[in-house]
Amino acid sequence: MQLLPTFDLILFGGTGDLAMRKLLPALYRRVACGQISSDSRIIGAARGELTLEEYVAQVRESCQEHVGAEFDEATWSAFAERLSYTKIDAKQEGDFVRLSDILRGREECVRVFFLSTAPDLFAPICEHLARHGLVTPQSRVVLEKPLGHDRASSAEINRRVGAIFEEQQIFRIDHYLGKEPVQNLLALRFGNTLFEPLWRRGRVQHVQITVAEDIGVERRADFYDRTGALRDMVQNHLLQLLCIIAMEPPATSDPDAMRDEKLKVLRALRPLVGRDVLTKTVRGQYKAGAAKGQPVVGYLEEKGVPPDSTTETFVALKVEIDSWRWAGVPFYLRTGKRLQERLSEIVVTFEDVPHSIYDRPDTAHALNRLVIQLQPDECITMTVLAKSPGDGMHLKPVNLSLDFSETFKTRTLDAYERLLTDIVRGNLTLFMRRDELDAAWQWIDPIREAWQRYDERPKIYTAGTWGPAAASALIGRDGFAWRNEI
Repeated sequence: MQLLPTFDLILFGGTGDLAMRKLLPALYRRVACGQISSDSRIIGAARGELTLEEYVAQVRESCQEHVGAEFDEATWSAFAERLSYTKIDAKQEGDFVRLSDILRGREECVRVFFLSTAPDLFAPICEHLARHGLVTPQSRVVLEKPLGHDRASSAEINRRVGAIFEEQQIFRIDHYLGKEPVQNLLALRFGNTLFEPLWRRGRVQHVQITVAEDIGVERRADFYDRTGALRDMVQNHLLQLLCIIAMEPPATSDPDAMRDEKLKVLRALRPLVGRDVLTKTVRGQYKAGAAKGQPVVGYLEEKGVPPDSTTETFVALKVEIDSWRWAGVPFYLRTGKRLQERLSEIVVTFEDVPHSIYDRPDTAHALNRLVIQLQPDECITMTVLAKSPGDGMHLKPVNLSLDFSETFKTRTLDAYERLLTDIVRGNLTLFMRRDELDAAWQWIDPIREAWQRYDERPKIYTAGTWGPAAASALIGRDGFAWRNEI
C-alpha cells in the first residue's frame, strides 16, 4: 500500500452526519492499512464548543459503530493521535485566526479543505481562507453535493470558489463514482475487447439505472424538503452513472480526457422541456406503509416536513441521447425513498437474437443482460441462456457473476476511502469539472420549471413498494419493464 503524502485535512462540518458516518471511518481504515503517515493531521472543524477529548470520544463512538469488526485498539490509538478539533463558525471571521495558528509552519504539505457543510457556506468559507492566507499551491478544496439548487446558484458558487482556487484544486465530489463496481465498469468497457462492439445502438435494447433507498428522510427533512429527489439524486449521482455508461472511450486515462467524454454525453442529452416533461417523467411521494416489516409514516407526517409539501421523494425519467452511438436507445432512470429495498444498479439489456432455433423462455427472460450492482452488494452479473439439463434443447437463463469479495478475497475500498486518497494525491479523474456540473444543471432546470408550470404534483405511492404505478407505465409504454418486475 503506497504511503500518501503528508497532509492536513480540515474537515468543516466535522461533527456532522457525513463526517461521522462516512469520512472519519474511511480515514480510520486508511490508517489501519498504513497509508496515512504519522505526521498527517485530521482537523475537525465545527461550531460546537468541544474539547479535544470530547471530540475524540465522539469520533471513537462513530468509528466503533461504522467500522464494526475491523475496529481495534491499536489502530484507534494511532488514528486518535492524528485527530484534533477547532471551533469554527463559517460566518465568524475571527474563528479563522485560530485555524491559521493551527496550520502555521505546514505550508509545504498537502492541505485539504473538505466542506461538508450547507452549499451556501462554500463560498464564504473559501473567502475567509483566502483572507487569512491559508490557500497554498498544495491546497485542495472539496465540495460536497448539492452544489447549488439550480444552474444560476451553482454558477455563482463556482465563480466565487474559482476566484480563490484554481480548477485543478477544486474537487466536486460524487461518492457513487468511487464505488468499486463503477471502477470495474470502466475496466470492463475500456480494458477488454469483448463489450465494445456491443456497446451501441443496434446491440443494446435499453438501459436502466436505479438508485433505491428503503429509508425515509431520517434527520434531513429540512434539507430534503427544499431539495427533492430530482436535485438530490438525479442531477448528480444518476447523471454521472449515465455518463460512465454512455461515454466514448477517452484517448488516455488522463482526468481531463475522461471528463471531456462525460461532458459530451451531458451535452448530447435530449432536452426535456414543456409538455414532454409530463410524458417522460414521473414524480412521486410516499405515504404511510411498511419498511423491514415495521409500520412507517408517510412523507407528510415526517418530523420537519410541512403538511402541504409537494416535494418529490421519487423520480423516474426516460432519457434519450442524441449521438451516433446511442440514438434510439432509451435510458430509464429512477430513484426514491421508502422503496421496497435498498438497491443501486445499472442494467444493460441487449437485443434478442434475430432468429432462434431453440425453445426459449418468454422474451423478457430470454434477453442477455449485464447487471452492475453497486449496493447492497458490489457485483457484476451477466445473464446468458444455456441448455436446461434433461431431454430436448430447452434454454433457460444462467447468471455469470463476479462477486468482488469472493473473487479477490479482500475487502474492497469504500467509495470515500478511494476518493479521499485521490484528493490527497491530486487525482481529479473521479470528480466533476465545472463545465460538467453546469451542463447537468442546464438539463435538470427545465424539468423542474415544467413541473411548476403545469402544476405536476407528486403521485402517491405506499412506503415499502417500488414507487408509483406511473413509473411502471413509463417504461411499459415502450414494451419494457423494470428488472424487479420481470
